[in-house]
Amino acid sequence: MSSDDSKLQEKHKVKSQKHKEKVDARVAKAKIERGIMLVITGNGKGKSTAGFGTVTRCVGHGQKAAVAQFIKGKWECGERNLLEKNGVPFAVMGTGFTWDTQDRTADIEAATEVWNQAKVYLADPQVDVVLLDEMTYMLGYDYLDKEEVLTAIQNRPKEQSVIVTGRGAIKELRDMADTVSEIKDEKHAFKAGIKARRGVDW
Repeated sequence: MSSDDSKLQEKHKVKSQKHKEKVDARVAKAKIERGIMLVITGNGKGKSTAGFGTVTRCVGHGQKAAVAQFIKGKWECGERNLLEKNGVPFAVMGTGFTWDTQDRTADIEAATEVWNQAKVYLADPQVDVVLLDEMTYMLGYDYLDKEEVLTAIQNRPKEQSVIVTGRGAIKELRDMADTVSEIKDEKHAFKAGIKARRGVDW
């Protein structure tokens, strides 16, 4: 190893050690044991994908998860095909996109039916993770009572985690959440005329 390589290696080692010390200190400081609330929002693709990834991780650890799925009810769902076979219950709105139905009353009834099942999941201490997929739209469109939703999430079992996905998460959801991720829409294949693909987009 040359002298320059040795100096570079030593510099890298010192920098890495300092970073490790900072990370270790933060890990040691995190002592609170409880479920968390995650909000995954923004205009970019991947919000539901991230939510389902966490559900899959939960199941992979032998834990229990449940899914309440709003909006995308008419499309075949690859995640549902997999997760239901592994014991994950789904409550599905089943009406498709709101611009397809064009029937506010029917949408509210369908949303309420799914929400009633979601409340059961959120009250069950045996469920480790609850995914409220596309829930943000239900609050943004006033399909569900905001205070009822926020209260149910707030009063869930201490060890239960909940994930809320969808565009335009309201301030109250963001404020309540432990983690908020905003997915940016920088580029999207659909805007270039490329059709959604089975196994990638749904």
